[in-house]
Amino acid sequence: MSCEFKWPRLLGGSGTGIAYGGDYNPDQWPESIWAEDIRLMRKANVNVVALGIFSWDRIQPAEHEWDFGWLDRIIGMLGDAGISVDLASATASAPLWLYEQYPQVLPRDKFGHAINAGSRQSWSASSPVFREHALELCNRLASRYGDNPTVTAWHVGNEYGWNNRHDYSDDALEAFRAWCERKYGSVDRLNEAWCSAFWSQEVHSFREVLLPRHMGADSMVNPAQQLDFERFSNDALLDFYRAERDEIARICPGKPITTNFMVSTDQCAMDYSQWAKAVDFVSNDHYFHEGESHLDELLCSDSLVWSLARGNPWYLMEHSTSNVQWKPVNARKCNGELMRDALAHVAMGADAINFFQWRQSRGGAEAFHSAMLPHAGADTKVFRQVCETGQVLKDLSERRVAGTKVTPSRVAILFDAQSQWSTEIPTLPTTKLDHWHDVRDWYRAFLDAGMRADVVPLAYEWEQYDLLVLPTIFMLSDDAVHRIEHYVNNGGSIVVGYATGIVNDSFQVGLGGYPGAGNGLLRRMLGVSGEEFNIVGVPGADDVVELTDGEVSNLWQTCLTRIADDAQVLASYTGAGALTWELEGMAAIVSHDYGAGHTWYVGCDLRRQDITHLICEQLVPCLGIELGNPGIVTIDRTDGTHVFRCRLNRSGNDVSLRLNPGIVPEGMLLIRGDCEGERVTLRSNGILIEQIHTDV
Repeated sequence: MSCEFKWPRLLGGSGTGIAYGGDYNPDQWPESIWAEDIRLMRKANVNVVALGIFSWDRIQPAEHEWDFGWLDRIIGMLGDAGISVDLASATASAPLWLYEQYPQVLPRDKFGHAINAGSRQSWSASSPVFREHALELCNRLASRYGDNPTVTAWHVGNEYGWNNRHDYSDDALEAFRAWCERKYGSVDRLNEAWCSAFWSQEVHSFREVLLPRHMGADSMVNPAQQLDFERFSNDALLDFYRAERDEIARICPGKPITTNFMVSTDQCAMDYSQWAKAVDFVSNDHYFHEGESHLDELLCSDSLVWSLARGNPWYLMEHSTSNVQWKPVNARKCNGELMRDALAHVAMGADAINFFQWRQSRGGAEAFHSAMLPHAGADTKVFRQVCETGQVLKDLSERRVAGTKVTPSRVAILFDAQSQWSTEIPTLPTTKLDHWHDVRDWYRAFLDAGMRADVVPLAYEWEQYDLLVLPTIFMLSDDAVHRIEHYVNNGGSIVVGYATGIVNDSFQVGLGGYPGAGNGLLRRMLGVSGEEFNIVGVPGADDVVELTDGEVSNLWQTCLTRIADDAQVLASYTGAGALTWELEGMAAIVSHDYGAGHTWYVGCDLRRQDITHLICEQLVPCLGIELGNPGIVTIDRTDGTHVFRCRLNRSGNDVSLRLNPGIVPEGMLLIRGDCEGERVTLRSNGILIEQIHTDV
């Protein structure tokens, strides 16, 4: 069942505007400081907090003992201050008494070891015992607070799959067997999909289906079995979320419900194209990548979240004011990055900007994770920046930015979570494939060319785009290939990457040449056929292969041995590396007309600057797209009457630009920049937001 879009209201006034706040954990602090917390929240223009995410033990200190008094008091205080509450189901971390009394709820790793309590999510999604206790908690919370006007939304669970994505317990085994039976219906169909005849792995009943547990130090798991286990693991957690959601919605059906995704280009574990259908509004936790990729990676991840939300506003549930504490080296934010990041999320469609967390913890695993109110207190640079950001978001709310929608690009880069799982299989031609990172590299290359692309799930609608890019979508189902063929045949254009369409959705290789997806249909569209993969990087051999147009490949080259008569070779291999690997003169990049559309096949990995060159020299001229300044990212949000145009400096240097002539009076917000007449100079991390009449 798909949920209809519902957005949580704020307290007071029209109930609309940009939500601003963060996780609040008052149960970790003495009640004597709660009033001071709320005073400082109001100073920072905080209007929402996520409450009770890890509070199960405080709510239920023993199996038959409940304590809601403290929660009643803090919800009352927040409501009196005009701060709405996104109330958690509190099931992310169970209390120790539950683990002690019911150790069977613990998940197990592939070696059979229990994932012990002491961290987060030390529970099995397949455990009926854990589900019973979790749903009782959901029931009691919903019954007590469902009609409370301060509680305007429900936050179910927290970052599902963070610590229990893969569970190899006996409960999971039973659930996996039932999942396989529902999917395949018969063992014959399962054996065919899994190619079980290989290594004598045929099953004769679903009771013989196994989890891909540890099989020895150098064992190789059946990739089709592994992929189905990934799918099952996603579905088991999604089913658990739905059970919590439905228990709450049954009691208070009018309030929107969400759970926070984890989308960044180093974490996107779940198939969120499925999860997005099960929430009333999409929310995400995003943590920055330090260094020169910081802003680009944020925009790329946000683009996928915006697509998952189907263009509706989405909710940034967590990001950081500065350092985190879980990387080897934890860089802080500086030079305006706190404000810049918040406004970049808004530009990409977020109508809620929230941090983990309000008050920085004095102990525990996240004591050195930054917060809105740091260890050093309110008289600090971080808190002053938090207050400044809150004021800017309040100003944008008064201009009615909230509720406007991001204007799409004409180009979509397709992402598929299940194909990402397939590139993590260890028995591929190389273990260096990474679909999601290739999406990021293409996204950044488009920015380097002076335009912004959208990142769209393969399972979603993308027929409205002029150009599709398929980077390392290793696994393509027959249905997906036929859908792509229909798109191209009717005038669409596609770019297919070197490791795309190698296997189908059962991880079976398409025969007759590479790429074999769709029983050869993908090859016919592209006008190419390959017979081997050349993987470079072998010690003592040439580790790069040059192309005739000056580009360089350093990982993978598909050995194309047949090119259609009506295809055009745009670049071939040349140089010492090509001679070493017997690639000299072999086609690398091929262009082909198909039906009313056009295709490009990129048969090798390319550096980001080489992808940018391809975009500028081949793709853009065919599409007639106007390129902008590569140092500036331009993103429009519109309500049909006005355009809010956000321009972000991604260059690291000063960038000069001209104001739009249609800007309304008082319709400009300039941060880290200088204005002289009709020109603006944006400094590093500078932001310009213009409010423009659409009829100018």
